[in-house]
Amino acid sequence: MNLTLKVWRQQNAQAQGGFETYQVKDISSEMSFLEMFDVLNEQLINEGKEPITFDHDCREGICGACSMHINGQPHGPWHQTTTCQLHMRAYKDGDTIVVEPWRAKAFPVIKDLMVDRRAFDRIIQAGGYISVDTGNAQDANNLPVDKHKADESFAAAACIGCGACVAACKNSSAMLFLSAKVSHLALLPQGDVERKTRVVNMVEQMDKEGFGSCTNTQACEAECPKGISVQNIRRLNAEYIRSVFSGGE
Repeated sequence: MNLTLKVWRQQNAQAQGGFETYQVKDISSEMSFLEMFDVLNEQLINEGKEPITFDHDCREGICGACSMHINGQPHGPWHQTTTCQLHMRAYKDGDTIVVEPWRAKAFPVIKDLMVDRRAFDRIIQAGGYISVDTGNAQDANNLPVDKHKADESFAAAACIGCGACVAACKNSSAMLFLSAKVSHLALLPQGDVERKTRVVNMVEQMDKEGFGSCTNTQACEAECPKGISVQNIRRLNAEYIRSVFSGGE
């Protein structure tokens, strides 16, 4: 198939960016979206032009690096799919595809389609961890976990921190990401040690990073490639109220 690509090019966070138009030909419908970009970059290099910078790592839908806004949707049109797992059969011959980076104050552009998502790392550093005793491991039976809570914790832990929730939100809120990280640990007995301080520290860090408030439109859940539920935001709010107004009890 032959396609027209309108790709955002920007030298850095301070530079003024803009769209550039490219033609790609003979693209296989079985290529992934990133493989199609590899073909485009090879074409640009052969023409003596600078290739397009974009983020990627595992290309297996695990790392969350492939952050592209495609035709107005984070990660493209397929439900619960990362950009690297999106295939070109989602498009038709002759289509025009518009590709942009995430748009958020907390995710400044590094170059072209790559943004700096280290704000997420700093939120995790503020409280997304548990304390453990050194020495021999406890017998697993000494820490029984309710099956329902274990399943909910596992579902929250599926968050890959890609930032699609932020890109989908008109306020660039990170509440779905934060709530997944808080829920993952709050639901397990191993997370009790930091429970009183975790949510407060992580919320404070989120606000420092410049993320907006939750809009309650649930666009974050709709665009999340791992289907993280907005019910985690309810749990986050409950954890925050417990910590701030009830001394964490």
